[in-house]
Amino acid sequence: MYALITDNEITKFINHPKSLVIGDVRYPAKIFQLWSTSQLNAIGIYEVVFDDSNKKDEQWYINTNQSYDFDGNEVTASYGSATAKAHADRNDTDEDGVELDPVVVIEGLKTQLIRTLKSQVAGILANTDWYITRNTEKSTAIPSDISTHRDAVRTKQASMETAITNANDTPALETLYTYTEQDDGSVTRPLGELPTLES
Repeated sequence: MYALITDNEITKFINHPKSLVIGDVRYPAKIFQLWSTSQLNAIGIYEVVFDDSNKKDEQWYINTNQSYDFDGNEVTASYGSATAKAHADRNDTDEDGVELDPVVVIEGLKTQLIRTLKSQVAGILANTDWYITRNTEKSTAIPSDISTHRDAVRTKQASMETAITNANDTPALETLYTYTEQDDGSVTRPLGELPTLES
């Protein structure tokens, strides 16, 4: 991506190399391939340098739009400070900040994450639900490893929900889900994983 600079101001963005007119001269698209950086700069064309240092994971944060700046030597595209998404539920308000009546709840990350977790657990348990159905219909015993697995899934679900609920803010939630390499070479996250059934 390039920017056209006129009188030290960004006047146009060029997303793809193309023929363009600068002043009274039409330049072919090939200048973007054949000319050096200094030659392009001499006619006011600068490659945009992207600075993503303020950009954060959109699962947890709301990033600003990029802003563009020309400092006389280069054009930079950068983000402002990101805003953490709400970690807890809150009541919606009108333009004056008064809570709506009837109350409209805007879900926070905790509610969304717990709902996702419950869905994952339901999917895992569904794989062995047929043992429960068979036991109900035919009185066939449920294998002990199946019962143990289902109990372990529910126990882990409860501890994961507690960890999510107890997180004080959005960065704490992000930390729960962040994978890091351990001393033994394994990659884990503080929240842990739901148990899987050994085949």
